[in-house]
Amino acid sequence: MFKLNGTVFMPSVLTLIGIPGLESVQFWIGIPFCAMYIIALFGNCLLLVIIKSERSLHEPMYLFLAMLGATDIALSTCILPKMLGIFWFHLPKIYFDACLFQMWLIHTFQCIESGILLAMALDRYVAICDPLRHATIFTHKLLTQIGVGVTLRAALLVAPCLILIKCRLKHYLTTVVSHSYCEHMAIVKLAAEDIRIHKIYGLFVAFTILGFDIIFITLSYIQIFLTVFSLPQKEARLKAFNTCIAHICVFLEFYLLAFFSFFTHRFGLHIPPYIHILLSNLYLLVPPLLNPIVYGVKTRQIRDRMSKIFYSKDPS
Repeated sequence: MFKLNGTVFMPSVLTLIGIPGLESVQFWIGIPFCAMYIIALFGNCLLLVIIKSERSLHEPMYLFLAMLGATDIALSTCILPKMLGIFWFHLPKIYFDACLFQMWLIHTFQCIESGILLAMALDRYVAICDPLRHATIFTHKLLTQIGVGVTLRAALLVAPCLILIKCRLKHYLTTVVSHSYCEHMAIVKLAAEDIRIHKIYGLFVAFTILGFDIIFITLSYIQIFLTVFSLPQKEARLKAFNTCIAHICVFLEFYLLAFFSFFTHRFGLHIPPYIHILLSNLYLLVPPLLNPIVYGVKTRQIRDRMSKIFYSKDPS
């Protein structure tokens, strides 16, 4: 790494400063973040254990939920250890290639989560609108194909972001990243060269994956609601609606945070930088924290199994 005309040529190490403007209180911010991570890790691991051990939960809805839990664990683990290293142990340095790899992992897992939410919405659509064909459509083979397809879609569409940075951007104005983790635009903005293609491709990926998924999820739930409200019996309507409540909560929580963080980072020029960073951190930490809580509270089978684990008494 050396400087040329005031720029840094192909830096080998970057510096993550954490939350710009809040450096003096980052130690204290790390405490609730760490608590959120531990709760998310425990909740999602418990969810995976319950679904694996209970044969009655080996159904598409719960298997998709297991995929979501595994993705949440991976996503939060990609950022929290390094973030806490910055906040608590003053370890801001990260190798440039390691930073790009973290960026690829984070955005890939975000896209996988979006794909799983779409699959869950389609599963509920078939279960409510065409229940007689649900078992023949959502076979274990199809679930495997969906899991592989969602993962490949995310990995392949996010990979060019990494390749473009590595191959096109050689000169950087600074090696200091004003972020607590390696985010695509935070790295791209360090470059001294034209970054329009990086911005355009980032928007393309966001709207291709998140935009596509949110449109089809919305259409699925519109059709579900039309079907539910056309049911003649009130009890049947309530039962069908209740099966969708947890999915709707998770769907809103994920996409509202995603789009708010996405647009404020790119177009919120008058919003203080620490607001951008805090929103980005919450977007990655809140869904893994809330997902097992929402499904644990709203899904009777999971709630019953949790009750057996925590409140079972020895008959002797």
